Amino acid sequence: MSIAQSMLPEFDHEMANTHKTLERIPMDKLEWKPDPRSMSLGQLAGHVTEMVGWGTMTLETESLDMNPGEHTPFKITSKEQLLAEFDKNAAGLRAALSSATDEDLMKTWTLKIGGAVLFSMPKAAVMRGMIMNHIIHHRAQLTVYFRLNGVPVPALYGPSADEGAMQASA
Repeated sequence: MSIAQSMLPEFDHEMANTHKTLERIPMDKLEWKPDPRSMSLGQLAGHVTEMVGWGTMTLETESLDMNPGEHTPFKITSKEQLLAEFDKNAAGLRAALSSATDEDLMKTWTLKIGGAVLFSMPKAAVMRGMIMNHIIHHRAQLTVYFRLNGVPVPALYGPSADEGAMQASA
């Protein structure tokens, strides 16, 4: 089994969980922050959505130089727009990952900021650590934001306190 084929079940599971989380974004709370240093709920949801697209870019390029002030973050205008962008990005990344060879995934990818190298690692490691795990991290932040705003937290890896309570079998 190829590296990409081994990653696809995890990818599918995490993207389904992320979609389920983004479906719950309270549009009337997009500016809410738990702390002034935190991203707003809307910024965080937009960041999660655009990060999925960054996975495709990672697989299709050899590096990225993020120059300060040049990136315009994805801005949510409606829940439909958010979910459509997420679905488009997830489909694009799934297609790129599905067609990636082991050789492709072992090529080094580099992230620079203003020309300075932040890291260089194999694309497989970038996909797992800097894309998948990073998305999961920010998705978890969103669920905390939900809890603090009375939004039911979806069951992601089993029951949550709000849904999917396990029933004892007789």
